[in-house]
Amino acid sequence: MILKKDDVELVKKAKKGDRQAYNKLIVQYKDAVYSVVYRMVHNKQEAEDLTQETFIKAYKSITSFNEAYAFSTWLFKIATNSCIDHFRKRKLKTYSMDETIRYKDDEIRHEYADPEPGVEHHLESSERARLIRQAIERLPEKYRIVIEMRHQQEQSYEEIADSLSLPLGTVKARIFRAREMLNKSLKGKLF
Repeated sequence: MILKKDDVELVKKAKKGDRQAYNKLIVQYKDAVYSVVYRMVHNKQEAEDLTQETFIKAYKSITSFNEAYAFSTWLFKIATNSCIDHFRKRKLKTYSMDETIRYKDDEIRHEYADPEPGVEHHLESSERARLIRQAIERLPEKYRIVIEMRHQQEQSYEEIADSLSLPLGTVKARIFRAREMLNKSLKGKLF
């Protein structure tokens, strides 16, 4: 895809530090970027924040933009990667071994993992693995392939992209979408 004629001058000026030119690019693409982000996060406030983050990241790295490609494609890739990073950060939970945990009934206690899981745990794990395998098998092929390569073959995003001759952003987006579909499919089935 070739860079739109209207964007060529604005990008050249923005690369030289012209903030007005970059502001014009923001005005031109803010709705499209917001739409891409909102479809991924389904939350207005998060979409607004991630849209702003996308334009900040793009501004900071605009000198690395290759004018042989569409500015919009480059911008949407940054937006998609920002969403993926956002979901990764959101899923990280930190628990302290030194602090107590307060429950609804106001009971306070420390929780530690059982160092030797019993037979029940093994059966639950086997059942969980079976349900996950079945859910993966029901995924559309383009999502099933990337999720299997990532989690069963333990390949990196870059290795998957190289193997399938896909852009890295596409691989990340497909893995994200596959995980979304698996979560929806397995909701309430895993214990």
